[in-house]
Amino acid sequence: MFVAKVIGSLVATQKVDSMTGHKLLVVEPYQVDKPAQKSLTGTGRSLVAVDTVGAGEGEFVLITQGSSARLTPETKNLPVDTVIVGIIDTVHVDQTCVYDKEG
Repeated sequence: MFVAKVIGSLVATQKVDSMTGHKLLVVEPYQVDKPAQKSLTGTGRSLVAVDTVGAGEGEFVLITQGSSARLTPETKNLPVDTVIVGIIDTVHVDQTCVYDKEG
């Protein structure tokens, strides 16, 4: 699993029938800033993920990729490689809060 930030949405009017009705979001994976380990920083990459939890733009989310992305009830048997499986409230590293949804 990885931490990512929702940076946009994607609409595809033409797609395989099994993908109809699934919300697609653009996410950027984040990592703990090194060496200070006091904040999260973007990796500069972007991915398209199926949203299974109702995430919104600007939120930090938990994503999973590869075959694990097809293990949720919502994505079973879908041609997906990245899925949002949680919305993050806080991230702590070595007793330091590096992210808090409440600010």
